[in-house]
Amino acid sequence: MKRLLLLGASGSIGMQTVNVVSHHRNAFCIIGLSVGYQIDKLHELLKQLPEVKRVCVAEQTQLPMLRERYPHIQFGAGEDGLKELCAWTEYDMLVNALVGFRGLVPTLTAIMHDKDVALANKESLVVGGELVKEALAKHQSHLYPIDSEHSAIFQCLQGNEYRSIDKLIITASGGSFRDRTRDELVDVTVEQALKHPNWNMGARITIDSATMMNKGFEVIEAHYLFDIPFDKIKTIIHKESMIHSMVQFQDHAILAQIGTPDMRIPIQYALTYPKREVIYESEPLDFTKLDVMHFQPTDFKRYPLLQTAYEVGKRKGNGGAIMNGADEAAVAHFLAGHISFLQIEAAVQGALREIAYVKNPTLADLIAADHNARVYVDAFAERKHL
Repeated sequence: MKRLLLLGASGSIGMQTVNVVSHHRNAFCIIGLSVGYQIDKLHELLKQLPEVKRVCVAEQTQLPMLRERYPHIQFGAGEDGLKELCAWTEYDMLVNALVGFRGLVPTLTAIMHDKDVALANKESLVVGGELVKEALAKHQSHLYPIDSEHSAIFQCLQGNEYRSIDKLIITASGGSFRDRTRDELVDVTVEQALKHPNWNMGARITIDSATMMNKGFEVIEAHYLFDIPFDKIKTIIHKESMIHSMVQFQDHAILAQIGTPDMRIPIQYALTYPKREVIYESEPLDFTKLDVMHFQPTDFKRYPLLQTAYEVGKRKGNGGAIMNGADEAAVAHFLAGHISFLQIEAAVQGALREIAYVKNPTLADLIAADHNARVYVDAFAERKHL
């Protein structure tokens, strides 16, 4: 029985993880979780998950009520609560489904306590890839990817030598506006941006998909997960999202992981690796129902934040923290109607120009870079909103 600690249990990846666990109760149990502000969902989850012993929520003010209602569960709150939860000794694997910068410290904490991590929080590597790799080298921990693209690469690499890799090919749906020119993006609305053609995801990642910032993050994530240089990591637009990514080898053979766009597949593989188990409530891909699959190159002029991510990834330092913090803040301001869709790009690139670069950052330096990026974007949004 593998005992899981699930962070971000009330989000899309978290709920799908609960679904996977519910079908494999002989193999997994969730003994700890976090839900942020989603207290209503917490009550539902605790009915489904009787093994839960520890919970973290966002607000201290919720603790008295929760402790009275669930006296058998230990509760914590905030960033300190997340860190304490990940330092707990009773679980075997952390499933980090948090969104954003706040996922970094939990990932590092789990690794430093010799826990394996199933990672859906790409920011852990975008922001702190060097620190995470250093921690993995020191501790008896393993990192398993949950993002569909990285899970696909991970699966394609099984049984193959890394030295035989020619390139990684990360597929992208193109997002909500993939069929629009840049001129047609000037007046797009939040509602339009949130209509992803293939995936049902949270608001931030859906917007990041539309700007291709998310794909840029995935390029950096792939660099750290697979120790592959950036010039061997390519992206390609594949509208159907049936091929989740590919690996091209030096003999020009290409292996692709193909399947329906169901995030429970990579979640389950991260939990069961190296085994494959039955997945329930899902239909396999039927090739006879596919008329055609489309591919087109990614264009840095159309998606400038993708190029920005390559540049930031190659430079390393605190650039990932600046870029991610600025993007988190800019997307929040776009969702609130304070800036336009295209101004997300301007905000991120402005933060990277204005905030001081640190070549070999400590965790404290990364936290400061994240904070300064958000302050910059808040001021940027206020100027644009006036």
